[in-house]
Amino acid sequence: MATAPAATPAGSRATAPAARAGPGRGDRAGGDRGATVVELAMIMPVVLAAVLLIVQMALWFHGRQVADAAAREGARVARAGGETGWEDAAEAKAEQIVRSVGPRLLSGVRVRAWEEGDLRGVEVTGSAVQVIPLLPALTFTVTSRSGGPVECFRPDDGSEGCA
Repeated sequence: MATAPAATPAGSRATAPAARAGPGRGDRAGGDRGATVVELAMIMPVVLAAVLLIVQMALWFHGRQVADAAAREGARVARAGGETGWEDAAEAKAEQIVRSVGPRLLSGVRVRAWEEGDLRGVEVTGSAVQVIPLLPALTFTVTSRSGGPVECFRPDDGSEGCA
């Protein structure tokens, strides 16, 4: 047979453990009120800086990918071009790729066609967009250079030289 809990005598008060903790609520003592807000205010600038740094690195990486694609396409045109006029065609192709793929990812884009012996290519340079434009001295420059041997089509008649 179960017994009923003992009744408290009239006039006495049962105190719960939480009621004895002092003027604060929960496990904290009264002097720790608001400590969480202060801790959050101290850690948030660090968290915000880390997030902005991650976003900036992602934008730099994406800008680098755009510059790589433009340099690759420009180099393809440069390698297949003839003896004259290939520089303008290669630079125009690289600039077109930058404008179509990432027009606002790279600013101040400079495209330069180059030739070294039997190698031709294109170099694309620009600045990646900044997350925090308040720091103008902090720039993220992207440079991509792509090239290869000039394509030479030799005739089947056994003669030397490129057709």
